Amino acid sequence: MTVRVRFAPSPTGEPHIGNIRTVVFNWLFARQNHGQFILRIEDTDRTRYVEKAIQVITDGLRWLGMDWDEGPGVGGDYGPYVQSERLSIYREKAEELLAKGRAYRCNCSPERLEAVREAQRARGETPMYDGHCRDKAPGEVSPDEPHVIRLKVPREGTTVMHDILRGEIVFENRLLDDQVLLKSDGFPTYHLAVVVDDHMMGITHVMRGDDWISSEPKRLLLYEAFGWEPPIYAHVPLVLGTDGKKLGKRHGAVSIDEFRRQGYLPEALFNFLALLGWAPGSGEEQEIFTRDELIARFDITHLNLAPAVFSYDKLNWMNGMYIRALSQDELLERLIPFWEDSGLIPTPVPTEIRPTLKLLVPLVQERLKTLRDVVELTDFVFCDIATPPVEALIGKKMTAEQSLNAIRQTQALLAGLLHFDAEAMEGPMRRLAEDLGLKAGQLFSIVRNAVTGKEVSPPLFGSIEALGREKTLKRLEVAEEVLMAYIGGQKAEG
Repeated sequence: MTVRVRFAPSPTGEPHIGNIRTVVFNWLFARQNHGQFILRIEDTDRTRYVEKAIQVITDGLRWLGMDWDEGPGVGGDYGPYVQSERLSIYREKAEELLAKGRAYRCNCSPERLEAVREAQRARGETPMYDGHCRDKAPGEVSPDEPHVIRLKVPREGTTVMHDILRGEIVFENRLLDDQVLLKSDGFPTYHLAVVVDDHMMGITHVMRGDDWISSEPKRLLLYEAFGWEPPIYAHVPLVLGTDGKKLGKRHGAVSIDEFRRQGYLPEALFNFLALLGWAPGSGEEQEIFTRDELIARFDITHLNLAPAVFSYDKLNWMNGMYIRALSQDELLERLIPFWEDSGLIPTPVPTEIRPTLKLLVPLVQERLKTLRDVVELTDFVFCDIATPPVEALIGKKMTAEQSLNAIRQTQALLAGLLHFDAEAMEGPMRRLAEDLGLKAGQLFSIVRNAVTGKEVSPPLFGSIEALGREKTLKRLEVAEEVLMAYIGGQKAEG
């Protein structure tokens, strides 16, 4: 058997990252078994349809490196792969069930249906269709009048689902609704469309979230009604936040595009998602895997049946590891879009700016958790900084006068350097601290605040080199003026 799995999103917005985790499992399963991964767009819910959502979905999958063997933009032997282009197929299949006596037409008005549900709720019953049209004679409801087509669900017996993770799950048929298959507008409901498509496209395995378990008998009954063999099921646990609640926007980013814009590497996010509820084996400590390693080692039966916890701390750690594994040239190219998007540098990057950017890369590489962190770490190089408060310019256990002298001595030293680079300035700056009777940290802290406007920055001397002599001396001059004004004010008060 050739393994065929699918991802079938609805274009109602950006796919949730919890769903994308399940897509990762499907993709790995297909690749490991030398099967096919199919992309299918389920756009029958026209009330929630979002323009451009399909493009967002496909762009996100490509960014994560999950190619598809069949589907939009690729083609295949089982198309079309967009449900709104398959309406005639669903109508044909619904008519087939009518002919078999396994479905019926229902012309109940929305008002009647709501009244039935209200009465059921008042009695403490689960709202469901009361079967009003179930036993009407064929032709009693005209095909030409507004109506829906419903599945005639057996009133007795059970429906059994076989799940490779959970074993057998049994459902009582009497508790199931006569579900709508074809709506009055001619569009199928999800259940009819997904069963028809999965069968006709030869889907062998369906891996989805366990929140679908309760509705699975609706689809199994359709397979039985058509006389088709259902696929093999694997219902995976949901993804929760660290607070134990279903992952949502309150926990952070929840879509692929948000993670991309926040500066996560696609290979890091893919690695993280693959290990979210799955591990290669007991006692396995490895956490960083290449894509080929994940394909080779993935085993759906090793999924933990407990809900997975999405930890941003863990993701940030993993993303940082991937960032540090990049060459400096590759990291530079990945950082440039974030500098551009923030407005720190023009687009396209002027040639004369590239040397400065190259200087910054090794300074920040060890400090980055996400690519976007580079903006806050390096904005002082490209933008004017606020005038530092005097408190930031007075060194620890130093007077304002001592700090002013240190600033002036630093100005003179840096102005006189033949080569304005980190290596050339570090030794003289350390000797200056000694000459002033200061610890190096005391002097460097003052200078850091003066030239970067930050208490924490990339390595000081590399930062000064990237900033350049002119800007550095200008900012030291401003710091000198702040200290002089403060000292003058103190004397005036005294």
